[in-house]
Amino acid sequence: MIRLLLLVLGFVSFLGAETVQIPTMNFELAAPSSPQQLVSSLNVLVLLTLLFLAPSMVLVMTTFTRFVIVFGFLRQALGTQQVPPTQLLVMLAMILTFFVMEPVGTKAYEAGIKPYIEEKIGYEEAFDKTALPFKNFMIRNTREKDLALFLRIRKMENPASVEEVPLSIIIPSFVISELKTAFEIGFLLFLPFLVIDMVVASILMSMGMMMLPPIMIALPFKILVFILIDGWNLLIGNLIASIK
Repeated sequence: MIRLLLLVLGFVSFLGAETVQIPTMNFELAAPSSPQQLVSSLNVLVLLTLLFLAPSMVLVMTTFTRFVIVFGFLRQALGTQQVPPTQLLVMLAMILTFFVMEPVGTKAYEAGIKPYIEEKIGYEEAFDKTALPFKNFMIRNTREKDLALFLRIRKMENPASVEEVPLSIIIPSFVISELKTAFEIGFLLFLPFLVIDMVVASILMSMGMMMLPPIMIALPFKILVFILIDGWNLLIGNLIASIK
Protein backbone atom coordinates (compact mmCIF):
# COMPACT_ATOMS: atom_id res chain seq x y z
CA MET A 1 0.00 0.00 0.00
CA ILE A 2 2.83 2.43 0.84
CA ARG A 3 4.63 1.62 -2.42
CA LEU A 4 1.43 2.22 -4.38
CA LEU A 5 0.97 5.60 -2.68
CA LEU A 6 4.55 6.62 -3.47
CA LEU A 7 4.09 5.63 -7.12
CA VAL A 8 0.92 7.74 -7.36
CA LEU A 9 2.60 10.75 -5.78
CA GLY A 10 5.60 10.35 -8.08
CA PHE A 11 3.34 10.18 -11.12
CA VAL A 12 1.50 13.33 -10.03
CA SER A 13 4.76 15.23 -9.48
CA PHE A 14 5.98 14.07 -12.89
CA LEU A 15 2.93 15.50 -14.65
CA GLY A 16 3.34 18.80 -12.86
CA ALA A 17 1.12 20.87 -10.66
CA GLU A 18 -0.33 22.83 -13.60
CA THR A 19 -1.88 19.78 -15.32
CA VAL A 20 -3.11 17.80 -12.32
CA GLN A 21 -5.08 19.41 -9.51
CA ILE A 22 -5.85 17.36 -6.44
CA PRO A 23 -9.23 18.34 -4.96
CA THR A 24 -9.47 19.21 -1.28
CA MET A 25 -12.36 18.70 1.13
CA ASN A 26 -13.24 21.00 4.00
CA PHE A 27 -14.79 19.43 7.11
CA GLU A 28 -14.81 22.60 9.15
CA LEU A 29 -17.50 22.84 11.85
CA ALA A 30 -18.92 26.32 12.12
CA ALA A 31 -22.16 28.02 13.05
CA PRO A 32 -24.63 28.42 10.15
CA SER A 33 -24.59 31.81 8.51
CA SER A 34 -28.28 31.73 7.52
CA PRO A 35 -31.49 29.83 8.41
CA GLN A 36 -31.47 28.14 4.99
CA GLN A 37 -28.03 26.70 5.69
CA LEU A 38 -29.25 25.36 9.04
CA VAL A 39 -32.29 23.74 7.41
CA SER A 40 -30.09 22.12 4.74
CA SER A 41 -27.75 20.71 7.38
CA LEU A 42 -30.67 19.33 9.38
CA ASN A 43 -32.14 17.71 6.26
CA VAL A 44 -28.83 15.95 5.59
CA LEU A 45 -28.71 14.79 9.21
CA VAL A 46 -32.27 13.44 9.03
CA LEU A 47 -31.52 11.63 5.76
CA LEU A 48 -28.40 9.97 7.18
CA THR A 49 -30.33 8.96 10.30
CA LEU A 50 -33.09 7.37 8.20
CA LEU A 51 -30.52 5.46 6.13
CA PHE A 52 -28.89 4.21 9.33
CA LEU A 53 -32.23 3.10 10.79
CA ALA A 54 -33.56 1.60 7.54
CA PRO A 55 -32.65 -2.04 8.40
CA SER A 56 -34.35 -1.70 11.79
CA MET A 57 -37.44 -0.17 10.20
CA VAL A 58 -37.63 -3.17 7.86
CA LEU A 59 -37.74 -5.42 10.91
CA VAL A 60 -40.47 -3.58 12.79
CA MET A 61 -42.78 -2.21 10.06
CA THR A 62 -43.00 -5.22 7.74
CA THR A 63 -43.72 -8.95 7.88
CA PHE A 64 -40.03 -9.81 8.13
CA THR A 65 -40.40 -10.62 11.85
CA ARG A 66 -43.12 -13.20 11.19
CA PHE A 67 -41.23 -14.91 8.37
CA VAL A 68 -37.84 -15.19 10.04
CA ILE A 69 -39.26 -16.49 13.35
CA VAL A 70 -41.42 -19.13 11.64
CA PHE A 71 -38.46 -20.31 9.57
CA GLY A 72 -36.41 -20.59 12.76
CA PHE A 73 -39.15 -22.69 14.38
CA LEU A 74 -39.29 -24.91 11.30
CA ARG A 75 -35.58 -25.63 11.43
CA GLN A 76 -35.80 -26.46 15.13
CA ALA A 77 -38.80 -28.73 14.56
CA LEU A 78 -37.03 -30.62 11.79
CA GLY A 79 -33.92 -30.94 13.94
CA THR A 80 -31.59 -30.26 11.02
CA GLN A 81 -29.31 -28.00 13.10
CA GLN A 82 -27.80 -25.51 10.63
CA VAL A 83 -29.64 -26.68 7.50
CA PRO A 84 -30.90 -24.51 5.87
CA PRO A 85 -28.23 -22.02 6.99
CA THR A 86 -29.28 -18.87 8.82
CA GLN A 87 -28.14 -16.62 5.98
CA LEU A 88 -30.41 -18.44 3.53
CA LEU A 89 -33.42 -18.24 5.85
CA VAL A 90 -32.87 -14.52 6.40
CA MET A 91 -32.57 -13.90 2.65
CA LEU A 92 -35.74 -15.93 2.01
CA ALA A 93 -37.55 -13.88 4.66
CA MET A 94 -36.29 -10.67 3.02
CA ILE A 95 -37.46 -11.78 -0.44
CA LEU A 96 -40.92 -12.72 0.85
CA THR A 97 -41.10 -9.45 2.78
CA PHE A 98 -40.35 -7.51 -0.41
CA PHE A 99 -42.98 -9.54 -2.26
CA VAL A 100 -45.66 -8.81 0.36
CA MET A 101 -44.74 -5.16 0.97
CA GLU A 102 -44.26 -4.12 -2.66
CA PRO A 103 -47.91 -2.93 -3.12
CA VAL A 104 -47.69 -0.97 0.14
CA GLY A 105 -44.40 0.64 -0.90
CA THR A 106 -45.83 1.52 -4.31
CA LYS A 107 -48.81 3.25 -2.72
CA ALA A 108 -46.52 5.15 -0.36
CA TYR A 109 -44.33 6.29 -3.24
CA GLU A 110 -47.24 7.41 -5.40
CA ALA A 111 -49.00 9.20 -2.54
CA GLY A 112 -46.11 10.95 -0.83
CA ILE A 113 -42.64 10.64 -2.31
CA LYS A 114 -43.46 11.27 -5.96
CA PRO A 115 -45.48 14.49 -5.35
CA TYR A 116 -42.72 15.71 -3.02
CA ILE A 117 -40.05 15.13 -5.67
CA GLU A 118 -42.22 17.01 -8.16
CA GLU A 119 -42.50 19.84 -5.58
CA LYS A 120 -46.31 19.59 -5.41
CA ILE A 121 -46.49 19.10 -1.64
CA GLY A 122 -44.39 20.03 1.36
CA TYR A 123 -42.14 17.86 3.50
CA GLU A 124 -44.59 17.31 6.38
CA GLU A 125 -47.48 16.44 4.08
CA ALA A 126 -45.24 14.08 2.10
CA PHE A 127 -44.20 12.29 5.29
CA ASP A 128 -47.82 11.85 6.43
CA LYS A 129 -48.98 10.55 3.04
CA THR A 130 -45.99 8.22 2.75
CA ALA A 131 -46.55 6.76 6.22
CA LEU A 132 -50.33 6.30 5.75
CA PRO A 133 -50.15 3.07 3.62
CA PHE A 134 -47.76 1.53 6.14
CA LYS A 135 -50.08 2.59 8.97
CA ASN A 136 -53.04 0.94 7.26
CA PHE A 137 -51.06 -2.25 6.69
CA MET A 138 -49.85 -2.45 10.29
CA ILE A 139 -53.31 -1.68 11.69
CA ARG A 140 -54.85 -4.51 9.64
CA ASN A 141 -52.33 -6.97 11.08
CA THR A 142 -52.43 -5.67 14.66
CA ARG A 143 -54.71 -7.04 17.33
CA GLU A 144 -57.02 -4.52 18.96
CA LYS A 145 -55.85 -5.77 22.36
CA ASP A 146 -52.23 -4.87 21.60
CA LEU A 147 -53.15 -1.47 20.19
CA ALA A 148 -55.31 -0.72 23.22
CA LEU A 149 -52.42 -1.68 25.51
CA PHE A 150 -50.13 1.07 24.24
CA LEU A 151 -52.97 3.60 24.01
CA ARG A 152 -53.72 2.88 27.67
CA ILE A 153 -50.04 3.22 28.60
CA ARG A 154 -49.90 6.63 26.90
CA LYS A 155 -53.28 7.52 28.44
CA MET A 156 -54.68 8.42 25.02
CA GLU A 157 -58.30 8.30 23.94
CA ASN A 158 -59.44 5.94 21.22
CA PRO A 159 -58.58 7.53 17.86
CA ALA A 160 -61.34 8.17 15.34
CA SER A 161 -59.21 7.22 12.30
CA VAL A 162 -55.90 5.70 11.35
CA GLU A 163 -54.44 9.16 10.64
CA GLU A 164 -54.83 10.09 14.30
CA VAL A 165 -52.81 7.10 15.56
CA PRO A 166 -49.11 8.02 15.88
CA LEU A 167 -46.42 5.69 14.62
CA SER A 168 -45.02 5.49 18.16
CA ILE A 169 -48.21 3.58 19.08
CA ILE A 170 -48.70 1.53 15.92
CA ILE A 171 -45.17 0.16 15.59
CA PRO A 172 -44.83 -1.53 19.03
CA SER A 173 -48.41 -2.82 18.79
CA PHE A 174 -47.66 -4.31 15.39
CA VAL A 175 -44.41 -5.90 16.60
CA ILE A 176 -45.94 -7.77 19.54
CA SER A 177 -48.86 -8.88 17.34
CA GLU A 178 -46.40 -10.27 14.80
CA LEU A 179 -44.49 -12.05 17.56
CA LYS A 180 -47.68 -13.70 18.85
CA THR A 181 -48.74 -14.76 15.36
CA ALA A 182 -45.28 -16.15 14.59
CA PHE A 183 -45.21 -18.17 17.81
CA GLU A 184 -48.68 -19.56 17.12
CA ILE A 185 -47.60 -20.72 13.66
CA GLY A 186 -44.39 -22.12 15.11
CA PHE A 187 -46.35 -24.13 17.70
CA LEU A 188 -48.54 -25.63 14.96
CA LEU A 189 -45.39 -26.51 13.01
CA PHE A 190 -43.89 -28.33 15.98
CA LEU A 191 -46.87 -30.61 16.62
CA PRO A 192 -46.57 -33.09 13.68
CA PHE A 193 -42.80 -33.38 14.06
CA LEU A 194 -43.18 -33.85 17.82
CA VAL A 195 -45.55 -36.75 17.15
CA ILE A 196 -42.93 -38.37 14.90
CA ASP A 197 -40.29 -37.98 17.62
CA MET A 198 -42.57 -39.56 20.23
CA VAL A 199 -43.49 -42.50 17.97
CA VAL A 200 -39.85 -43.20 17.11
CA ALA A 201 -38.81 -42.92 20.78
CA SER A 202 -41.59 -45.34 21.83
CA ILE A 203 -40.59 -47.88 19.19
CA LEU A 204 -36.92 -47.73 20.20
CA MET A 205 -37.79 -48.20 23.89
CA SER A 206 -40.04 -51.15 23.11
CA MET A 207 -37.17 -52.76 21.17
CA GLY A 208 -34.76 -52.15 24.04
CA MET A 209 -32.60 -49.78 21.99
CA MET A 210 -32.50 -47.05 24.64
CA MET A 211 -28.88 -46.11 23.88
CA LEU A 212 -29.70 -45.09 20.31
CA PRO A 213 -30.67 -41.39 20.05
CA PRO A 214 -34.27 -41.11 18.78
CA ILE A 215 -33.43 -37.89 16.93
CA MET A 216 -31.02 -39.74 14.65
CA ILE A 217 -33.76 -42.15 13.56
CA ALA A 218 -36.60 -39.61 13.46
CA LEU A 219 -34.73 -37.05 11.34
CA PRO A 220 -34.99 -38.93 8.00
CA PHE A 221 -38.70 -39.58 8.60
CA LYS A 222 -39.38 -35.91 9.38
CA ILE A 223 -37.55 -34.80 6.25
CA LEU A 224 -39.43 -37.40 4.19
CA VAL A 225 -42.82 -36.23 5.52
CA PHE A 226 -41.88 -32.60 4.86
CA ILE A 227 -40.94 -33.45 1.27
CA LEU A 228 -44.06 -35.56 0.63
CA ILE A 229 -46.44 -32.80 1.71
CA ASP A 230 -44.44 -30.20 -0.30
CA GLY A 231 -43.69 -28.38 2.92
CA TRP A 232 -42.09 -25.21 1.60
CA ASN A 233 -44.93 -24.56 -0.82
CA LEU A 234 -47.55 -25.24 1.85
CA LEU A 235 -45.79 -23.18 4.53
CA ILE A 236 -45.06 -20.10 2.42
CA GLY A 237 -48.51 -20.16 0.85
CA ASN A 238 -50.22 -20.20 4.25
CA LEU A 239 -47.81 -17.58 5.65
CA ILE A 240 -48.67 -15.13 2.89
CA ALA A 241 -52.37 -15.99 3.15
CA SER A 242 -52.28 -15.14 6.87
CA ILE A 243 -51.29 -11.54 6.11
CA LYS A 244 -54.26 -9.19 5.78
